[in-house]
Amino acid sequence: MKVAVVGATGMVGEVMLKVLAERNFPLTELMLVASERSVGKTLNFKGKSIVVIGLNEALAARPDIAIFSAGGDTSSEWAPKFAEVGTTVIDNSSAWRMDPTKKLVVPEINASELSANDKIIANPNCSTIQMVMALNPLHKQYKMKRVVVSTYQSVSGTGLKAVQQLENEMAGIQGEMAYPYPINRNALPHCDVFLENGYTKEEMKLAREPQKILNDRTFSVSATAVRIPTAGGHSESVNVEFYNDFELAEVRKLLNGTPGVTVQDNPDTNTYPMPIYAHEKDDVFVGRIRRDETQRNTLNMWIVSDNLRKGAATNAIQIAEYLVANKLV
Repeated sequence: MKVAVVGATGMVGEVMLKVLAERNFPLTELMLVASERSVGKTLNFKGKSIVVIGLNEALAARPDIAIFSAGGDTSSEWAPKFAEVGTTVIDNSSAWRMDPTKKLVVPEINASELSANDKIIANPNCSTIQMVMALNPLHKQYKMKRVVVSTYQSVSGTGLKAVQQLENEMAGIQGEMAYPYPINRNALPHCDVFLENGYTKEEMKLAREPQKILNDRTFSVSATAVRIPTAGGHSESVNVEFYNDFELAEVRKLLNGTPGVTVQDNPDTNTYPMPIYAHEKDDVFVGRIRRDETQRNTLNMWIVSDNLRKGAATNAIQIAEYLVANKLV
């Protein structure tokens, strides 16, 4: 089992190496791939130094699986080339997510749709993954009508440059700006670029991707995405209207029984999810579960997850694990 990690020197790439090691992924050869400026560098994996190679060299080696986290342009150009030589690509960018010919996969929800013919598989947006992990069991039980979500997203979702901007500002250092404004002691209602409809790309990902993952377009999602000065972990305030009524005790039971979801919900002890405690964990944490008293059949929840792990690296590796376990590669 030859595995290539494309974008190995980036923030998500580094977490992918950590998760591959932690989960003892069954590989016989690991190729670390990056842009030309990183070729020749060495990275550590399970105590061994591995030299970073370029895309052409990796393509010639015909890996069984290539996990991409190198941006949409790289994925658009190179994923088809790898697929052509028989490699199964799991892509972490937005390049293929809404392509009707590609599967958009959260393993706990829809991995069973995968087949050996799926040579390019899309990993959803980080904010989408954590939201649908909590919504899926509730949708099955009560049927969603409308979701309103506001996100509170870590700077790590933008990348290393944004993390550095926050650290510089906290230290009082003038440096390169990833955002048009300071992020320290601030909140930017601006994740990704603005579109003609006044929403950002991030907000439209949250609106469209859940429908594809859940294979259901009968519910709608309205999103506002906000960047806040946290170093890791995304948080979401989710208001969901169902066609059918619910009991809060049953909601908690359904969520507690969902693999990959942990309920943290006890106001008496100030127990609720927070990004500082979701750090380096793979679960999606759900709390502040309460009925919306202004509208029938409507629930409020607070959802938190480590955006670099379940929101990116872990989800991609779980897809790879499913492919291997079911002999689809």
